[in-house]
Amino acid sequence: MAPQLAWLGLGNMGRGMCKNLVEKGNLSEPLIIYNRTAQRAQDLSAQIGHSTVASSPVEAASKADIIFYCLGDDAAVLSTLGEILKTDVKGKVLVDCSTVHPDTTTQESKMIEEKGGSFVACPVFGAPAMADSGHLICVLAGKSDAVDKVKPYCQGVMGRANIDFSGQEPGKATLLKVIGNTFVVSMVETLSEGHVIAEKSGLGVDELHKFIEVMFPGPYTAYSNRLRTGDYYKRDEPLFAVDLARKDARHAMALAEKSGCRMKNVELADSYLKVVKETQGAKGDISAIYGAKRLESGLPFEN
Repeated sequence: MAPQLAWLGLGNMGRGMCKNLVEKGNLSEPLIIYNRTAQRAQDLSAQIGHSTVASSPVEAASKADIIFYCLGDDAAVLSTLGEILKTDVKGKVLVDCSTVHPDTTTQESKMIEEKGGSFVACPVFGAPAMADSGHLICVLAGKSDAVDKVKPYCQGVMGRANIDFSGQEPGKATLLKVIGNTFVVSMVETLSEGHVIAEKSGLGVDELHKFIEVMFPGPYTAYSNRLRTGDYYKRDEPLFAVDLARKDARHAMALAEKSGCRMKNVELADSYLKVVKETQGAKGDISAIYGAKRLESGLPFEN
């Protein structure tokens, strides 16, 4: 019999990951899902089928062998984990797919192992569209036997590839995730500068985009499209919320300081994210760095 799975947290990433677990995970029992806003869980369950909705983290965890959770920030992770650990987790595997500080990951591992459970850190790289299509990159770290139990639900199910840190401390996975996300924020800042100078110099953003498509297919092209079409400010629900982007930037800058160095590109990008937050509030997206760069250059926030 395949293990019983539970999933907690249905944000932009979690919804797509649940869908792929149901569609491709060969689950013998319905996936148990939980979300703080119950209606979101009920709506998703109706959409994906082969799933049931739990009323609390305790209910979800008590019925599952492997418990995945993907939450917005460190405080939410530790709070939810505290709820999960009110039930018996001996012999269970808990899997955190969130983006948190490596120190938080280490704390999670200690809390879980003290209760007799196993812990795997499994942060993921990719946008919500990649979560929906099952093309994420999964970073796995923790004790090898626990990681082996999680792998069947990563490459080929939720993701297209694994970065395997089996046998290494779980914090290694979130350390890579935090550093990796600095590449994303720096990419958006670089694209924003390029689009602004292309517009102001007379080259034109569409002409710049042709170069990006040929030279940098993939994420660069996708974000370039978001900038030139105005998607960076038109969404009611952000794809990569400004608050989460700033949380990741804070983690990266703190890690750099602890290591005796600085991440000046991240500091710069965060200064633009601060403007995004002031301009758009919680609905601001990481791509709206472009709007902040436009304001700095004497252009309107919206293109």
